Amino acid sequence: MSDKRYQLASRHGALLAQIAMQRSLLRGHAQGVRSLLDKGDAVFKGVGWIKANPLAVGAAVAVAVLLKPRRVWPWGRRVFLMWRGWLAIRKKLSGAG
Repeated sequence: MSDKRYQLASRHGALLAQIAMQRSLLRGHAQGVRSLLDKGDAVFKGVGWIKANPLAVGAAVAVAVLLKPRRVWPWGRRVFLMWRGWLAIRKKLSGAG
């Protein structure tokens, strides 16, 4: 093997080792946000289910309104405020605001 090829192979090996070390460090740093990302995935799955089953959601809301209107309004207001907060957060994270 020529000297130049040996240097390139050696450099290649060193770079691969450096990449492996950086991946390991990144994996360690990402553990702190993993639970948050898992919760976000669960929220997105829930939103997808609501979009896929609007009749079930509508029926649940209708039943709740018919049974206990006084309890539904405060919870409805809370849910609405949470939804508006989510929209604001999503807008900021997307860089649109």
